[in-house]
Amino acid sequence: MRIAGKIVVSTLALVVFAGTAYGYSTLSSLDDVTRSSVIDAGKQTEPGEQPADGSLDILLLGRDSRADQQGNPLPPDVLRELRAGPNGDDLTDTLIVLRIPNGTQTVKAFSIPRDSYVPLPGGGKGKINAAYGRGKAEEASKLRAAGETDKDKIEQESLTAGRRATRQAVEDLTGVTIDHFAEVNLLSFYDISNAIGGVEVCLNNATKDPDSGANFPAGPQKISGADALAFVRQRHGVKGSDFGRMRRQQVFLASLAHQVLSAGTLSDPGKVGDLIDAVKKSVVLDDSWNLLDFIGQMRGISGGGIQFSTIPVVNPDYRYSKSDPRATAVQVDPVQVKQFAASLIGAHPASPKPQAPSGVVVDVANAGDTSGLAQRVSDVVKDKGFTPGTTGNAAARRTSLVRYGAALATQGKAVAELLGGLATAESADVPAGHIEVTLGQVYAGPGTSSGGGDTGGGDTGGGAAAGAGDTPITGAGDNCVD
Repeated sequence: MRIAGKIVVSTLALVVFAGTAYGYSTLSSLDDVTRSSVIDAGKQTEPGEQPADGSLDILLLGRDSRADQQGNPLPPDVLRELRAGPNGDDLTDTLIVLRIPNGTQTVKAFSIPRDSYVPLPGGGKGKINAAYGRGKAEEASKLRAAGETDKDKIEQESLTAGRRATRQAVEDLTGVTIDHFAEVNLLSFYDISNAIGGVEVCLNNATKDPDSGANFPAGPQKISGADALAFVRQRHGVKGSDFGRMRRQQVFLASLAHQVLSAGTLSDPGKVGDLIDAVKKSVVLDDSWNLLDFIGQMRGISGGGIQFSTIPVVNPDYRYSKSDPRATAVQVDPVQVKQFAASLIGAHPASPKPQAPSGVVVDVANAGDTSGLAQRVSDVVKDKGFTPGTTGNAAARRTSLVRYGAALATQGKAVAELLGGLATAESADVPAGHIEVTLGQVYAGPGTSSGGGDTGGGDTGGGAAAGAGDTPITGAGDNCVD
């Protein structure tokens, strides 16, 4: 039975956020947390620096491990409490990216399905959760071949290689440059969820699953410890299986963020101290992350200001192996995923800026299957100062395109960037003063609601984002789920 650390990965960031109220002196004790050389030297963000891609990006990774950060097995009584078997592996069961745009206090977080079928570092394709184990195994083999016999050194260096491989796979898929990294395991989740005294969640229906240990009534309730782990890892009996489980993770995290950042938690030195102790036990950070500087950058953030979604998905039941037709993965389109990730922070800071956009009319046509998309995108460009034009449908096409006349090249390119980096074309056929936007089937930029969320399985139809109608999860809502 596979049991993962799940969404506690981002609790680390939330604890750090909490430090803005609790004080630098106490948070400085987090300097004792385990470090790993995950970020390339050329990619490291200096204190106070604003990343060139427009956003500070943090990869939060949950690993299915029954060991602490020193590699020691978790005690049998803890495993029994967690309802976890003795065997773990090097798969990563949770991948979440936090995007914090330059100059704002808005945090956008998105989940990457663990079975996403992607190119892997070193060549070939596979599920993204295999990048960790593959990178770790290759490094261990290389070290042994070079004559290294120190088991602890082999273990630590191969773990770092696994983390770096996962970071690279995420960057290749999303187009996001990862600035910082945090990893947790089962022990982190157990301790952190208990430290804050439980988290409020809500279920639409009662549920019971002997595999995960989930046994919950319908309605709002507070959960912690083993029950909290069961809530976020239940897959059987949950709509959408892994996708439904990811949505539960997001709901739990949103509620956790709201609670950690509330006055009741921040004003309780005992709770904050317990949180910090829990982080120090089993969290691993990249060695370039200056936590105190990060606390200063995050001053003023609130739990309700963190929004969670999932990358768009082409097919959640993708049969990727001709030799084994029963093998399934989650099919994703890297172009679509990159557009989605870019849309979370708007246009790149170096992108062309529209000149006097109020005189420019933007017409939007929907060439995909998402109902109401053209009008929502028209509202997006209106909010940026452009004049809304006609909206409607167009002949079906897969990709999106922005067309404009030569006189509006700068504004046309700015609209394309605003909508997630769409393809552009200069055309004399476009009426003077107008920009024409055609939204293809794989469009996943602003106006799509939430990207890929909860999905019930099956092909979503030529690249349309699965679950695009789901409402994004935030700490401000009640977020009752299946």
